[in-house]
Amino acid sequence: MMCMKHKMYLLTLKKRIALGAFFMLLFSALRAQELRVAGPDGKLVVNLSLDKGRLYYRVNLAGQEMLELSPLGLRGDKVDLANNLHLVASDSRTIDQKYEEPKIKRRLVHFQANELQCTLENDLKQQLVVIFRVSNNDIAFRYAIPQVGESANFRVEEEMSGFKFPASTSTFLTAQATAMIGWKKTKPSYEEGYVPDQAMGVHSQYGVGYTFPALFHVGSRGWVLLSETGVNGSYCGTKLSEGTKSGFYQIAFPEKGENNGMGDAAPTLALPGFTPWRTITVGSTLKPIVETTVPFDLVEPQYAASKPYTFGRATWSWLEWQDGSINFEDQQKFIDLSAALGYEFVLVDNWWDKQIGHRKIEELAAYGREKGVGLCLWYNSNGYWNDAPQTPKNRMNTAIARKKEMAWMQSIGIKGIKVDFFGGDKQQTLQLYEDILADANDFGLTVIFHGCTLPRGWERMYPNFVGSEAVLASENLIFTQDANDNEAFNATLHPFIRNAVGAMDFGPVLLNKRHNRENNGGTVRKTTETFQLATAVLFQTPVQNFGITPNNLLEMPAHVIDFMKQVPTVWDETLFVDGYPGKYVVLARRKKEQWYIAAVNAEGKEKTIEVALPMLSQNLVHCISDNKSRRSEQKTISLSHEKTVRLTLQSGAGVVLYGK
Repeated sequence: MMCMKHKMYLLTLKKRIALGAFFMLLFSALRAQELRVAGPDGKLVVNLSLDKGRLYYRVNLAGQEMLELSPLGLRGDKVDLANNLHLVASDSRTIDQKYEEPKIKRRLVHFQANELQCTLENDLKQQLVVIFRVSNNDIAFRYAIPQVGESANFRVEEEMSGFKFPASTSTFLTAQATAMIGWKKTKPSYEEGYVPDQAMGVHSQYGVGYTFPALFHVGSRGWVLLSETGVNGSYCGTKLSEGTKSGFYQIAFPEKGENNGMGDAAPTLALPGFTPWRTITVGSTLKPIVETTVPFDLVEPQYAASKPYTFGRATWSWLEWQDGSINFEDQQKFIDLSAALGYEFVLVDNWWDKQIGHRKIEELAAYGREKGVGLCLWYNSNGYWNDAPQTPKNRMNTAIARKKEMAWMQSIGIKGIKVDFFGGDKQQTLQLYEDILADANDFGLTVIFHGCTLPRGWERMYPNFVGSEAVLASENLIFTQDANDNEAFNATLHPFIRNAVGAMDFGPVLLNKRHNRENNGGTVRKTTETFQLATAVLFQTPVQNFGITPNNLLEMPAHVIDFMKQVPTVWDETLFVDGYPGKYVVLARRKKEQWYIAAVNAEGKEKTIEVALPMLSQNLVHCISDNKSRRSEQKTISLSHEKTVRLTLQSGAGVVLYGK
């Protein structure tokens, strides 16, 4: 008679053989058939496969390969989650969610996607969970790392995630700056220029890769926009590596020299933990690129709003009048300007603590309340990471000082803050962003970041987050003539790249012909007044700090000022109409029943285009355009029965249409 111990041994052996057979079946299926997940309409498809213990994916849109075999995985010290992997399990589910977010390009969003989750294991039984979500035009993936054994954290030394593009691809990329260079060692600050339609494999300006978002033109097949979302203090911000001539780009971590060399460039996850989402927006045309909401679809609010936040328009003396305007009298003039325009805010920029003082700021806040205008105040992010001298300093970089300052602001009715000059993308800097936002919410303050990183889903994650600069913004129009010479070119890039993934605090609509206080010296604006009006619609952020100055009320035609009095800053819907990055763009945004259509031309010659506007219910629309003398004029025009209109755009000029 067989002993009980022997029976148990055989039973265990049979279970192991059966389990092993099951895993081999899964593994064989993955190798032979690939695991597949598609969007709801079946056109956008991701295929995963294992080859010699390494995991790869590829992307196909309507039968066209948009990304070739691309690697996945993570690697850390004594933890290799990229090699010798075996499939343990896979699962799928359908996602159908609706949410409302007033600060993005579309207020009401219906997110539908299919999810595939794969659990893999290496020879040491360490596990990696890969999660893909695929909607009709967006792909997102991230990793989950369970806690296996005693170790409760995982320092990620390398992320193998890559993107292999077909040979026909050209790029629209902006270089990542090396650390501690530029003015007062304030880079990287996401303020480098773009190179359009460039071949793959060309070295970036600084040789350390490219910032997100990154746009790729896959020849006749379509377009791909890469970015990331859901980044907070639990990880670092990432970028793309230098690309190869064969079309391969990889996720790369911050440079060691960022934050003045302080802090680890590699992130460490608390286990169990998730990496941020990598996003891939795919379209046969540019429409899905411009209209995507994927940065917000994948994240959740991190805390509740402490109060109902309001957004809107602001004036801003510093842009045209610079540091000399940061005094009590000039700030009163800009409060009066905001009141005359019906704007909600005025932004008081750097040096206010020295040139105005806290006590007089309290008087300004009271004066603003009488006029129905709220004050927002500028701060230096401070710390050890750069040499920017502007004050207030040492108020935002530590919790004790920050909360004391914010309590004072709350007591006098300050509405928001603009915090400048951050040190990079390391994990501890991302934690500082999150700490500032969370503390500001406790005191009822909205937050704008400048000299900063790209916002990564933050509009939905943080209810008091307004927007970030992270772009070669309007201040450069004052600093250099080159920025003015290329203003139209840059404006036709942003809706397709930077502004496609997050609110962009550019500071648009500079109506002075000469960029100085008297409108008689300094750099020269090359674009028309109508072009400037169009940027109020093209550039999206829930609080627009406009470049309008008091003299504009007298110098500009009445229709220009009237338009700037009515243009919204929060939108219910955004539609791409026409365009090509770096050449021209036509964009439509809706607020309630009113549509605003903006078109600008960056090409060196006049351009005539036929534009279809089926979203308009009426045939008569208001049209602001430029006459032969490049002066702005307004008229009413009729659409055809097919709801089309022929627009003639001068070089460096624009057209604005608005109607229902």
